[in-house]
Amino acid sequence: MSESILTSPHADSHTVQVDAAAVVAGSTPPLDPGPQSLPEAARELLQLAFPFILSASFTTIQVFIDRIFISAVSPDAVAAAMPTIGYFWTPMALFQFTVLYVTVFVAQYTGAGRPSRVGPVVWQGLYFALIAGLIFPLFIPFVDAIIGWTDHDPAVKVLESAYFHGLSLSALPMLLVAAVSAFFAGRQQSWTVLAINGLGAAVNAACAVPLILWNRENPEAAMFGAGLAAAIGSTVSAVLGLVLFFRPKFRAIYGTVSGWRFDGVLFRRLMYYGLPNGAQFCMEGLAFTIFILLIGNLGRAELAASTLTFSLNLLTFLPVMGLGQGVEVLVGRRQGESRPDLSARTTHAGALLATLYMIVLAILYFTVPNVMIAPFKAEMKPEDWAAVGPLIPILLRFVAGYSLADGANIIYAYALRGAGDTRYVTFLAIVLSWPIMVIPTYFCWKYGWGLQAAWAFATAYVVILAIAFWLRFLGGRWRTMRVIEAAIVVDSEAESSKVES
Repeated sequence: MSESILTSPHADSHTVQVDAAAVVAGSTPPLDPGPQSLPEAARELLQLAFPFILSASFTTIQVFIDRIFISAVSPDAVAAAMPTIGYFWTPMALFQFTVLYVTVFVAQYTGAGRPSRVGPVVWQGLYFALIAGLIFPLFIPFVDAIIGWTDHDPAVKVLESAYFHGLSLSALPMLLVAAVSAFFAGRQQSWTVLAINGLGAAVNAACAVPLILWNRENPEAAMFGAGLAAAIGSTVSAVLGLVLFFRPKFRAIYGTVSGWRFDGVLFRRLMYYGLPNGAQFCMEGLAFTIFILLIGNLGRAELAASTLTFSLNLLTFLPVMGLGQGVEVLVGRRQGESRPDLSARTTHAGALLATLYMIVLAILYFTVPNVMIAPFKAEMKPEDWAAVGPLIPILLRFVAGYSLADGANIIYAYALRGAGDTRYVTFLAIVLSWPIMVIPTYFCWKYGWGLQAAWAFATAYVVILAIAFWLRFLGGRWRTMRVIEAAIVVDSEAESSKVES
């Protein structure tokens, strides 16, 4: 008997969903009662999300260390780092966050009591990761052309190209890591996700010393080395993740081997929901990349200061992304269980925790900015720091301001994605980023309005986006959404006799 009936990708299902193995056993596992209050929801979320937060923090620390190493190379290397990250993440975000949306499918299948569907959907993510990772190097000539069109200093352009060439090698292993991490994250094995990413971050850091610092007299080689270090670390993470994914116990329960076949219907369903998820991050990445490019046209010191400020901003952004990932998983699970009230409770708890964290960091940005930028000052030449250093505390005030809204922005966006409302989230990213941030920043360069005006528009974008996500969540349309297909409800005794015969 077929396990499920696949409906159209956008169909909303209220059908009771059961796994064939559970049917044969005669019953599905009882649902846990879930958190009954906001403090209980916060505790449950933190228990799940803490490893995600640590994993994101490892990424923050690694990027921060890489920036320090790069700042020891030359000011041109610092100026080249942020635009190159933008070039890399704009297409990479489309691919990676499409793959990462497997997490929501795994969470909803798990919540619906259908573990045998987990392996197949992860395999669809692996197929997409393999295809996208292999075609990513084709972006190299296009990015080199874009670099050539900018008004950046010629020395900076050379380093941007070298860094992108190195980073391109990390695309395939990073996408494979995303697929296998989704398997563990969606089933709430967040400590395993931490182990996979933590090992890669450690290898990345170890490789950065010889590949960046030992090449500091050759900035072009150092920048390529920075990208190569990321590729090596990601490859180690991918190998570990795949080894764990194919463990015998997962093969039996989740079909991690037997589910290897390409499933066109399931793949299309993943693309229907996952591609908008990736497109949202891609469009935001594109908007911020153009923002940085326009900042670079204001001057090399302005570009370097913005690059270092965004590095410090990761201290606020990435850990809350880890918390948001926990919200996404729990919302996905509760939607699979058809319990949106628990989804709402988890989301509000996450927004409260994120806002409290942002308040603490905002106070630090306002009160002790010189302490936070000290590592960069120690590695830069005094004459270079004299131009860049005074700008950073000013920019950190903008970071402090928009961070208070960015916590809610991240949490509510992840909650909407966890339910399946990916198209609205993408729509907002496209509609708001250009008229509020990108186009005004062009005028800041064109008419000489200056660096602070450009950052003011970026702050306005984050605040307005947060309000829009909050209102969408309060509207409640997400409550009836799911990304998984409906399943046939069968009589357990009939199914059991069929299996025995």
